[in-house]
Amino acid sequence: MDRRSFLKTSALGGSAAAATALAAPAYAQGKRTLTMVTTWGRGLAGVFDAAQRVADSVTAMTDGQLTVEVKAAGELVGAFEVFDAVTAGQADMYHGADYYFVGQHPAFAFFTAVPFGMTAQELANWYYMDGGMELHHELGELFGIKSFLAGNTGAQAGGWFRKEIAGPEDFNGLKFRMPGLGGEALGKLGASVQNLPGSEVYQALASGAIDGTEWIGPWADEKAGFQEITKFYYTAGFHEPGAGLSVATNLEVFNSLTPAQQKIIEIACAETHQWNLAQFLANNGAALQRLQSAGVKVLSFPDSVWDAMGNAAKETLEGNRDGDLYDKIYDSAFASMRSSSGWIEASEGTYRAQRDRVLG
Repeated sequence: MDRRSFLKTSALGGSAAAATALAAPAYAQGKRTLTMVTTWGRGLAGVFDAAQRVADSVTAMTDGQLTVEVKAAGELVGAFEVFDAVTAGQADMYHGADYYFVGQHPAFAFFTAVPFGMTAQELANWYYMDGGMELHHELGELFGIKSFLAGNTGAQAGGWFRKEIAGPEDFNGLKFRMPGLGGEALGKLGASVQNLPGSEVYQALASGAIDGTEWIGPWADEKAGFQEITKFYYTAGFHEPGAGLSVATNLEVFNSLTPAQQKIIEIACAETHQWNLAQFLANNGAALQRLQSAGVKVLSFPDSVWDAMGNAAKETLEGNRDGDLYDKIYDSAFASMRSSSGWIEASEGTYRAQRDRVLG
C-alpha cells in the first residue's frame, strides 16, 4: 500500500492529520489596520515619502486586507520613541533610521550607515546577497521586532556650517547635529554632538542652539531650508555614504500575519529601498545647482579632516566590539564591502572617470 492510501484508510493516518491540523499556526482573520509610527516629521522630503510608500504598497498588494496607517513623529509618539513603542506593542511597526537606536545596540548603526562604511550599492550587496538581512533579523528579534531595509538616501552631504572648515581643529567645541556612530566619531574630534530629530533641526540651527548640521543631501536639505541660515555646504561626508532606512514590525504582530502578508511586507520594503534611492539621486543634482545659484558655497573637506575622521571612525568602530553580535555584524559588513568594492571601482569607477573625461 502506498503512503497516500495508507493515510486515507488508517486510523493512525486520521490521528496524524488531526495532529497536523492542530499544529498549524493560527493567523489573525479579516481586515486589519496596522499603525506605523515614524521618526520623520510629516512631509519631510524623501524620508517620510519612503514610509508612506511602504504603507501604500502593503495596503494595495493585500487588497486592503492590511491597511497601514502612517503616523508622523509626534502624532502618536516622539521621533525617538518609535522603537520602544513597537517593542512594547503600543504601535505595530515603525519606519525610521536604525542608527537612532544605537543606545539599544550599537550594531543597529550598520543598517543605516557607519562612518567610512558602505555606499548604497555596497549596502544592498551585503543585505540581499551576503547575509545582511539575516543579521538584521537576528538583531531585531532580540528586541521582539522583525526588520527590513525600506529606503536609502544615497551618499549624504558633510553638512552645513557657519564658517569654513580648514582643519580638524575647527571641530573642537563645535555644536553639531550628527546621529549614530558617525556622531560618536565626530565627538572624538572635540565636537559637541547633538542628536536631534529631523523636524527640529531647522529651528535649532536658526536659534544658534547648534553651530552646524548634517541632514541628507541637496534636495532634502533645500526643502528643509538650511540655505536660509548658512551658506557653507560640504557635499561629501564620512558618516553616511549610503544611508539605509528601515521598517520594523512587532514580532508577535508579524508572526500573526499569513505567510503571504509577511512576504508582501518584505517585498514592499525592498521595492521602497530602490525607489527611495532613485528619488534622492534623481533630485539632488538640480537641487545642488539651485543652492549654488542662491549663493551657497559648495566645499569639500581638506585631506587633514578626512584623515582625522578616518582615525576617529576606526577608533569608534573598534571600540564598540563586544565579542558577540556586534562583532559578527561588523565583520560581515566589512568583508562584504571589501569583496564588492574592488570590482565596482575597476568597472564602474573606471568607466565614469573615462566617460566624464571624454564627454566633458
